[in-house]
Formats: sequence, C-alpha cells, structure tokens
Amino acid sequence: MSGRILITGATGFLGTTLRRALHDRDVIAQSRDPARLEALPEPGLAWDLAEPLPDTQSLQGVETILHCAALSAPFGHLHDFRRANVAATALVIALARRLGVRRLVHISSPSVLFAPCDQLDLDETTPLPAPYTSYARTKAEAEALVLAAPDLSPVILRPRGLYGAGDTALLPRLLQAARSRPLPLFRGGHARIDLTHVDDVATACIAALDAGPEASGQIFHISGGTSLPVTEIASRACARVNVALRWRKMPLPPVLFAASIAERMALLTHGREPMVTRYGLALFAYAQSLNIGKAEKILGWRPRISFDEGLDRTFKARP
Repeated sequence: MSGRILITGATGFLGTTLRRALHDRDVIAQSRDPARLEALPEPGLAWDLAEPLPDTQSLQGVETILHCAALSAPFGHLHDFRRANVAATALVIALARRLGVRRLVHISSPSVLFAPCDQLDLDETTPLPAPYTSYARTKAEAEALVLAAPDLSPVILRPRGLYGAGDTALLPRLLQAARSRPLPLFRGGHARIDLTHVDDVATACIAALDAGPEASGQIFHISGGTSLPVTEIASRACARVNVALRWRKMPLPPVLFAASIAERMALLTHGREPMVTRYGLALFAYAQSLNIGKAEKILGWRPRISFDEGLDRTFKARP
C-alpha cells in the first residue's frame, strides 16, 4: 500500500528496525519521548498512547498504521499493562478511524497462547488458555479490540522471541543470568523454542502492510521456523561473548512455586521484578513452537535468517 505510515513505538527495538526497513517510504514515527524523536530523520509525533491525541493535523495523509508500542515484561502490575497495551490500543483504533486508515497492523505476541506444558506446532486456531502473565492477558484483550474493528482491515502478527542488534530483553537477559549464576536445567534439558530475528519480523510487518483483502481480520504466527533446544541457544549465545555457561539440574515444581511466592511478595511491596519469574523459568522447562504456514500462504512471507546468521548480525558490533 502507498501513502503515509504511522509507526507507534518507533524508537523501540522493533520500531527502529521497521523505520530502517521502510526508509524509502513516507513514515511518521511515534514515541512518548520527544528527545528521542528529535534525533530521527523521519517526522516525529510525541504522544503518550495512554492519553488522547487532541490534534491530528500532523497525521494528515496517514493511510496505514503499524502498532508496535507495548509494555512487554514477564512481571508487573496488571493496571500498568492494561494502560500500555489495552487502553493504548483502543486509542490507536480511535485515531485510525479519525484518519480513515486503510489498514491497521497490530503487533501482538504468542505469549497469549502460553501454558506451562509442551506446545508444539501451534497454529492460529489454537484456543487461548488462561493467561499466564499480565502481559499475556492484556495482549489477548488488545487482540480482541483489533479484531472488533473490521473497518480498519486489521492484521495481527504474533512474532516469537525477537532478538537482534539493539535487543535489550531476550538474549541480554539470558547472558546476564548466565554471567551471574548457573542456569536451571529442568526435565533433562527438554525445553526448546523457535526464535525470530528482528529483521524477519520487519519483513513480516511490511508483508502484512501490503497484503490484499484476504489478510484482513486475520492473525498470523511469525517465527524463525526452526525450534531449537534452549540449551543450544544458551550455549551458542554465550560462546559469542565468552561467557562460561553453567547448568544446574533442578526440580521444576518447587522452583516454580518459589517464583510464584516471590512474584506475589514483589507486587505487595516494592513492585520490582524478582530475579526469577515463573515465565522465565517456564521457558527453560517446556518445548514450544509455532506453525507459520498461514503467513507463508496468505502473506507470502517466510523467515530468511537462520539462528547462525542471526547471531552474526546480533554480535557483529561487539569486540
């Protein structure tokens, strides 16, 4: 599709990658941080998505929206997630209607499907389980809002485990934990997962943006297409930065119970994320993968970046 594109969360990890991928198009970057916007070559919109936008004059000509902004974390107060993920999405939908946009692409998360068990080859018809985290709960609520706006030709993407240069979450969290202590080895190292390089997610977003009417109202799973053992992911990432990786065999149920208690205490006191969360532990315990056939068939998208190449791109700037 032609026309101006508004990217929410444009100074975040995915948003920054999208701005680069769309350098030859007319893009407006949204962020709540005016200082970060001033450093960008694209026009910027300083807007806290939890607050109504009174003036849309600067957004004239916007025909599509890539809604990437979100609060993504394994732990936190539900009201914070609702504000950032549900209320903000509702305001983006209202804005899209005011502007008369032709397509809203919403970035969700496969965490809406997470359950503490092995889940392999999940497709988009899989019923949503009870939410495992507040993040998962609010992303599911945001999906429902988007699907209830068929007039915006919405497309929902659920990219799994984004990593790449500029990532501050997935691999950095893993490496920080590996530096400070042995990593937990549950169920004999049975856990596995499919990660996705951020450049592949960007091409999926553009494919959704440009897709025909057959994509409207659809949800698509996005991943690197290969499920890897978590032990292998950790080993290969640690090797890139010369971190001595250690494992410690641990029983899963009591460790999860202890993490649950730590989370409850944190919510009642300081509110800071505990050193260990239930979700973080569960990623080391269960086998998970997504079926990406629907995205290949309807969007014409498929991942191009292997984990080896993804690690090269992630760590190439490091000494």
